[in-house]
Amino acid sequence: MISFLEAVWANETLVWTLGLLSLLFFIITLIIIPWLILQIPDDYFTEQKRHSFLDSSHHPVLKILLLVLKNLAGAFFLLLGFALLVLPGQGLLTILLGMVMIDFPGKYRLERWFVQRKPVLRSINWLRNKGNKSPIQI
Repeated sequence: MISFLEAVWANETLVWTLGLLSLLFFIITLIIIPWLILQIPDDYFTEQKRHSFLDSSHHPVLKILLLVLKNLAGAFFLLLGFALLVLPGQGLLTILLGMVMIDFPGKYRLERWFVQRKPVLRSINWLRNKGNKSPIQI
């Protein structure tokens, strides 16, 4: 039977690739996620009705294209967030960002539930404080 260390050394390229990807995701979360969290309006979770991502002034084809791209980006951040729960990075904030970007039924309730978790809200408001933004209102 092959030992774990022998398996690792036999797949040295895979180990280096996974290590570099982990480092890349860590750097992405340190730069992009805080910037995106700062872009969320402080009253985003208090509004009764969501405002549409795209208004009626956009061409219908452009609206569909942008909606698909936004949902694909959200799915990427959602999957990245789950990976960052075990890799170095800000997993919970990345999951929240992915959820905010994706459109699905019951999204508003899930977002509010998620952001009301004390570790998540504390992290968001800490980042917003560092960026001179007002805290998220619940």
